[in-house]
Amino acid sequence: MLTKANSKVIFALSLVHFTGDFYAAFFTPLLPLFVDKMGLTLTQVGLLAGFNRFLAFVVQPSAGYVADHYHTRFFLLGGPLLATIFMPLIGVAPSYLVLLLFVSMASIGVSMFHPTAAGMVPQYAGSHFGLSMALFNLGGTLSFGLGPVFIAFFVHSWGLESTPVTMVFGLGLVALLYKIVPVPTSEGLAGRGFMGSIKEAFGGVWKPIFTLWSIMVLRSFAGQVFMTFLPIYYSREGFSLLSVGTIVSIFTVAGAISGVAAGHFSDRFGFKPVFYLSHGLATPSLYLLLLLPGDWAYVSAFLAGFFVMASLPLGVTMAQEIAPKGKSMVSSLMMGLAWGVGGMMTPLAGKMADLFSIRPVLGVLAAVPLLTCGLIALLPEKASSKG
Repeated sequence: MLTKANSKVIFALSLVHFTGDFYAAFFTPLLPLFVDKMGLTLTQVGLLAGFNRFLAFVVQPSAGYVADHYHTRFFLLGGPLLATIFMPLIGVAPSYLVLLLFVSMASIGVSMFHPTAAGMVPQYAGSHFGLSMALFNLGGTLSFGLGPVFIAFFVHSWGLESTPVTMVFGLGLVALLYKIVPVPTSEGLAGRGFMGSIKEAFGGVWKPIFTLWSIMVLRSFAGQVFMTFLPIYYSREGFSLLSVGTIVSIFTVAGAISGVAAGHFSDRFGFKPVFYLSHGLATPSLYLLLLLPGDWAYVSAFLAGFFVMASLPLGVTMAQEIAPKGKSMVSSLMMGLAWGVGGMMTPLAGKMADLFSIRPVLGVLAAVPLLTCGLIALLPEKASSKG
């Protein structure tokens, strides 16, 4: 029997996701400006991206564990607030180290709300688990689509030093969230200690969880390298700041659309067929992104984003079904740690790009999603939930 989702709470949690990630999305499209302003090497760009991913995502399991110890909305609201304050400050950073500090503080904010918010989704999803998680993911992915266009237009119109003004929008959203976000409930792991919580949540299912996590890391690595270096690549190809921001936005908005579609079809047909389809088509779509010239970049960006990012909500939802005792922690592993570990490898790609240029490095990494199909075959089957 189907049960209804609590749409009001799902909306509130999606808005938390949107607010924090909207400001996090300012970082990537502005990278070419920081390269010009501060004379950064691609290795330094990769280091910035690595710090951003590490603090925003790799520390999420720890944030989820700490959040489970306190019956409070501090993490749900404090996270978006930090991102709202510190990411707009990057436009006035006087040096590389200060820029690194501002990016790091904003990234810590991003890490704070993801585990708790994602862990709350199943409580209010009813029978529409995959779709509800996809809608929650849509809040974040859509913000990564709108954020680059917004900040590119804003900086193009008023200059890089005016970015602190954009705090006003986020502070208004945080005030709204204060009124509508519910208090999270504990999952009962708070008294077990960190390792005890991990053992309770994953002890009997660690093999499929590790396999799924490995798939998500590799997908994340390929996707994030493209997202980090495409703005610089297209800037060097003669595209304007607004065009670069639009390409990044198209890439991420396409991922938001595909995430909702993937969530819907996973509820009907199971996870593995959708994994195979999205990862199998991601590699050729990434090659099209590198091969198609001129205005075809916008079309290829849509296709690449659509297939590369489709499986993000699938990984979270499947992990929560495999390990239902630790939904917040397993969400942080798939949405946070996997994304962060993939992002931490970005400096390596940056170093290779310094040595061999961006294009051939992206060409090699485009093959990664297709290679994960061997690991997908090892995942457990999941019956469709028709009703």
